[in-house]
Amino acid sequence: MKNIKQAVILAGGRGERLKPFTDNAPKPMYPVGGTPFLYRLIEQVKGFGINKILLLLGYKAEVITDALGDGKDFGIEVDYDITPPEFDTAQRLLTAADKIDDDFLLMYCDNYCPIDYERLVREYTENDALIQFSVYANKDGYTKNNLIVEDGKVTVYDKTRKTEGLAGVDIGYALINKKTFDLVGDRISFAAIYPEVVSMGRLYATVTEHRYYSIGSFERMKLTEEFFKPKKVVFLDRDGTLNVRPPKACYIERPEDFVWLPGAIEAVRLLKENGVITILISNQPGIARGNLTEETLQAIHDKMQAELRENGCEIDKIYYCPHNWDDGCDCRKPKPGMFYQAQKELSLNLRECFMFGDDERDIEAGEAAGCKSVLITEEYPLLKAVKDYLKGIK
Repeated sequence: MKNIKQAVILAGGRGERLKPFTDNAPKPMYPVGGTPFLYRLIEQVKGFGINKILLLLGYKAEVITDALGDGKDFGIEVDYDITPPEFDTAQRLLTAADKIDDDFLLMYCDNYCPIDYERLVREYTENDALIQFSVYANKDGYTKNNLIVEDGKVTVYDKTRKTEGLAGVDIGYALINKKTFDLVGDRISFAAIYPEVVSMGRLYATVTEHRYYSIGSFERMKLTEEFFKPKKVVFLDRDGTLNVRPPKACYIERPEDFVWLPGAIEAVRLLKENGVITILISNQPGIARGNLTEETLQAIHDKMQAELRENGCEIDKIYYCPHNWDDGCDCRKPKPGMFYQAQKELSLNLRECFMFGDDERDIEAGEAAGCKSVLITEEYPLLKAVKDYLKGIK
């Protein structure tokens, strides 16, 4: 697998949509939760294991260079290439070509997504790609699509967003081979070469359903601020984790069938007392099979919540999959669809969340979503797991 040692961040534009802030400072210095957005990107890059950052600056470059210096205070090596604010992306990259590694991570200064960077590098290497995009699936219509991905390969890239069937959008975090610079010619936008790389069969996509967050405009800022608020979040499976699991191919079909496992209520109470958001994630195929109705499931969960409240706690949010085993849905564990639903509704960073479950499907689903996942067993029950978790976050 290739060893990418450098991140190149495009950060030279005027940021007109962030006026009046950008009257006095460049866009990436906009404070989100009291921290300049650029600082958050630097911390993420460090988390990727990259120790060099090249910032391609233009507008009010001195604000950034004065703040970061050589990067030592941030534990990373920072270099700069400064061009006129009017320069477009290809002009900035080609001007800085001598400072750029043969393989590098290209990032936008105004987007943040907790991507699976290891997967991105692995797929870049395996595909022998010239460019490996991070792509947001955009199933929720969060933004406008600009590409089509088939079996991991980008088959259409349309900056005009007019092609029929577009599904997904590139969000930055692109691994790039420097050979692509030879394709630029007289183009001023680096994105202008993407269709050519598509035609060569060398542009690939690592698709995520984790929403990305932006400071590109004030319209998106509220969501971005919410995303960066500190949160402690635990996802919980239900049957076999909180309550006694019914026999195989059977279901909890009545409220009175819901019986707590020893220590489970105390575990939820400890989470609540320590400010942890608790989210229930449960497969409920009995609905599709006619064993229970959604109204009955609600009654079961009402009983569960009432008994938790008697002990000073409750589950904050409940998600369930009502589909049968072979319905082909995206939400049934081991698929991570319910995690992504919660991510979007609650503005979570799934890579900072935990999943506790007693089935390998729980673990697989949690890991697919990027969560740290913990298997619950008779020898390692939920209460013990929660106590260990709480020790780790203090």
